[in-house]
Amino acid sequence: MSETYYDTDDLGKFADIADHAPEMGKKFFEWYGEVFKDGALSTREKNLIALGVAHALQCAYCIDAYTKGSLEQGCDVEQLTEAVHVAAAIRGGAALVHGVQMRKVADSLGM
Repeated sequence: MSETYYDTDDLGKFADIADHAPEMGKKFFEWYGEVFKDGALSTREKNLIALGVAHALQCAYCIDAYTKGSLEQGCDVEQLTEAVHVAAAIRGGAALVHGVQMRKVADSLGM
């Protein structure tokens, strides 16, 4: 039997997080629901954004949820893969641009 830290069944228990703070949970889940409704961006677009963010943050539960959500909104695997590549490019670029900070410190120390 393989045991991992993330249990896919836990995603279905997400709403239970509000058990000991029901008012805050209610507010969060109401807001969360509103965020994903069609607006200036479609629910489909929001799911793709969430999928990219999930990869950048490396949230396994979110990756599962927004892969499923994106597919349900009519996205195909090619679009999901492209969203993941966008996330990877942004994350990689963010790491590299901090090299400017490194260079600034190194230059100021004259080493």
